[in-house]
Amino acid sequence: MAGEDSALLEQLRRGDATAFETLVQENIGPMLAAARRILRNEDDAREAVQDAFLSAFRGIERFSGDARLSTWLHRIAINAALMKLRAKKSIQEKPIDDLLPRFDDSGQELVANEPWSESAEELAAQAEARAMVRMLIDELPDTYRVALLLRDIEELSTEEVAKQLDVTPNAVKIRIHRARQALRALLDARLREAVPRRAAPVPPKDQARST
Repeated sequence: MAGEDSALLEQLRRGDATAFETLVQENIGPMLAAARRILRNEDDAREAVQDAFLSAFRGIERFSGDARLSTWLHRIAINAALMKLRAKKSIQEKPIDDLLPRFDDSGQELVANEPWSESAEELAAQAEARAMVRMLIDELPDTYRVALLLRDIEELSTEEVAKQLDVTPNAVKIRIHRARQALRALLDARLREAVPRRAAPVPPKDQARST
């Protein structure tokens, strides 16, 4: 742990009010952003972050110091957001099956994704497309959306995601694999809407006559 973190931790354990204020000011932004991504509701996200800080303040003595304070708080915020998500009234989720690849008895994919055109690939590299990806992630069922967020956006390891979701690492891998397949299908459809398929070139008149 960095020296600045060590000094702040000592102040926190002494109950220094200024240290707690510093901790909040330096970390509330990233914590709130993570909670928003998971909960997709501003009020719920703010409540989750408040719960996270309360848990951190109560558990500061148990913090081992083997990671940065910001990393520790980020994990607590994610956990608080997940707890609030589980506590919300269950909503019937839209099935993901229609977005996953389908195969025949021989293992051949029934409908293969066509390669994106060069212009579509350029679009995918733009900031607008990154925002589109975030929006499309929100269309996934929570079971897959949250796993993908924790692994690809929050950059938790597979084992950490499994611990947060209380499932096995293999279940996490399956969820993320399916989520990425579904996201690819959604993104493919949106990019093709934004960049229409190029029409086939029309042969010159003299060439057409010769054939």
